[in-house]
Amino acid sequence: MIKASMITLDRYLRTGQRIEAGLIATLEQVARAVERISGELGRAALKDELGYSGAVNVHGEEVEKLDTWCNNVFLQTFAEDGPVCTLISEEMDDPRHLKSNCKADSYALFFDPLDGSSNVDVNGLLGTIFAVYQRKASHGDRIDDVLVPGTAQIAAGYALYGPATMLVWTVGSGVHAFVLDNATGKFLLWREKIEMPKRGKTYAVNQANAARWHPGARALLERLTGPKEAGGGYSLRYCGAFVGDFHRCLLFGGIFFYPGEMNAGGRSTGKLRLMYEVAPLSMLAEQAGGAGSIGRGRALEFVPSKIHERVPVYIGSAEEVALAEQLKPEG
Repeated sequence: MIKASMITLDRYLRTGQRIEAGLIATLEQVARAVERISGELGRAALKDELGYSGAVNVHGEEVEKLDTWCNNVFLQTFAEDGPVCTLISEEMDDPRHLKSNCKADSYALFFDPLDGSSNVDVNGLLGTIFAVYQRKASHGDRIDDVLVPGTAQIAAGYALYGPATMLVWTVGSGVHAFVLDNATGKFLLWREKIEMPKRGKTYAVNQANAARWHPGARALLERLTGPKEAGGGYSLRYCGAFVGDFHRCLLFGGIFFYPGEMNAGGRSTGKLRLMYEVAPLSMLAEQAGGAGSIGRGRALEFVPSKIHERVPVYIGSAEEVALAEQLKPEG
């Protein structure tokens, strides 16, 4: 049972954290959207919201009914007065500008409303990922000012929808985790300043794709699954939701990786989206003492050329990510 004395999210944000008012408002709006999504996920099967909608998103992927609904929850939540004037989502071709919110100190919110949506019909783990960027004054409808490296993020986080709903976030001063108390609808502090172990005992990857990886990525898999006395002996833990696999790394160490797949020209192309999947979780990893890489360097230093840019990812404990980079998994 969660102790009634545990601190709520709104109190935590306003007590000694030195977080600017606009960012507090943004995190609270994210929390409201997550609470609403959490409640709906528990009722989705009863309301026939499982399964595909028949639509295809900007990435050519079939859209789950809940993907669309969760995306709309964020749009509706942030349509309220607040500091976020630009919403950029995995589910939308183009940014959504909220002109009434566009002030001198406004933000852009990047988000994946329902990470791991292939798990919906099997009642598996799901998540939401988000990142916040400061918009420049007089930006208009252009987004050049937020096509910047992940080092420019001023906040990042995720929600994990499992046996409990958790909200994990950072504003650049450590990683903090809150649990949703369904009785009150409040997020209560679970752990603050989480430290990721320097090394773990598990890895997460869809190794069915190994034949399409660069030899360096296959070498990483061989090292992890090799003899324990040679630095291997890792156990596979893969749930099919980036958030779920990353959350295990955050708490217990290890590595999640999604290598690029080699094309006919010998060039590898990534699967996961940089700005609302890889960069936010890489910020969290670094804030907890871990690391995030695209296989050719630090993920947070990669400069995107478009909002839906895809990249490979190697993320988790510092030692495992360093091993990945040493093996040059993307050539």
